Amino acid sequence: MERYALAALLIAFALFMVWRSSAGKTDPAAARELVAGGAALIDVRSPGEFASGHIEGAKNIPVGEIGARTSEVGAKDAPVVVYCRSGARSGSAKSTLEAAGFTQVHDLGAMSRW
Repeated sequence: MERYALAALLIAFALFMVWRSSAGKTDPAAARELVAGGAALIDVRSPGEFASGHIEGAKNIPVGEIGARTSEVGAKDAPVVVYCRSGARSGSAKSTLEAAGFTQVHDLGAMSRW
């Protein structure tokens, strides 16, 4: 019986982690629609990660540089979609862009959600 309880607990934890990683993120279909409509697509991973593969049409602006490179993102009232490897850096980038006055920032989260 303890085995089943432990297995159930592990499954519940795994589901929670999946839910947490996508909570507050933009739906992938909505993100694709925004980009198809002209939204800027920003990959906030490192240049090395970007070079190893990225979403077609994305611009690489590492999260640590996004505050200093907002002029490369586009107009502050235009839609922007940000993504990274797991969703943590894209969440940080979204906050940085919103603090800089961007009004339509959408966080895809992990690139794998595309």
